[in-house]
Amino acid sequence: MTDKRDERDDGIDTTRPSIARAYDVVLNGKDNFEVDRAFVAEIVKIVPEIYDVATYNREILGRGVRFLAERGITQFVDLGSGLPTVENTHQVAQGANPEARVVYVDNDPMVLAHGRALLAENDRTAVVTSDLRDTEAILADPAVKRLIDLDRPVGVMMVGVLHHLHDDDDPRGIVEAYMAAVPSGSYLFITHFCASSQDSRDAEQKFLALLGTGRFRTPEEITAFFDGFELLEPGVVALPLWRPDGPVPAKLTVGQRLMYGGIAYKR
Repeated sequence: MTDKRDERDDGIDTTRPSIARAYDVVLNGKDNFEVDRAFVAEIVKIVPEIYDVATYNREILGRGVRFLAERGITQFVDLGSGLPTVENTHQVAQGANPEARVVYVDNDPMVLAHGRALLAENDRTAVVTSDLRDTEAILADPAVKRLIDLDRPVGVMMVGVLHHLHDDDDPRGIVEAYMAAVPSGSYLFITHFCASSQDSRDAEQKFLALLGTGRFRTPEEITAFFDGFELLEPGVVALPLWRPDGPVPAKLTVGQRLMYGGIAYKR
């Protein structure tokens, strides 16, 4: 998808890379611009496997949502959801239980435009355009209130998003605010870029330079987001190691160790 205009009447900025559109690039989508592809090309120079990393993140999203659905979760809030692609949260959740309800939250206007078109005939799914840091506004949004019953357990998803928040954004406080709003029996699902190698630290610097955001945290720092909740087996691990559907190599590559994730239970 290309557009020569810098300013658009739909609020989409084509002069700077977008997190959601860059993710679309590495998933081989078409909803991105040259500036997004150029950003990804710079990351590829450091982590040639970055396209595979996006696939690993997408695969754990599917495994994680199925895991939660098997445990009776029928409500999901997917924060920082990105652009719609194959095997979205609502498709996985509603494949397991047609009654499942899903709210996607993202601050990219392109997500809203494509999400509304995709979900036009699905009244159990909605897209909210908002910054996940504005917890009060999101929890009070009419779409959230219509679909999510905060008196019943909720799957709170922060898949591939917290690493875009710097420490002064208080990501831990943001996690705690959402989890405080949901009842016992809810789950927290996080994946996060990990400072697992020199290549990952170099990639972090590229994110900062080109995107203006990016904080690759250590496994211990990622695990700390789950403090106060019951971290489920196998804990916070490299994505391919989290409840894999098949065999996993004994030695993981740099790309396979670039993101870590886990799920925790609120008692």
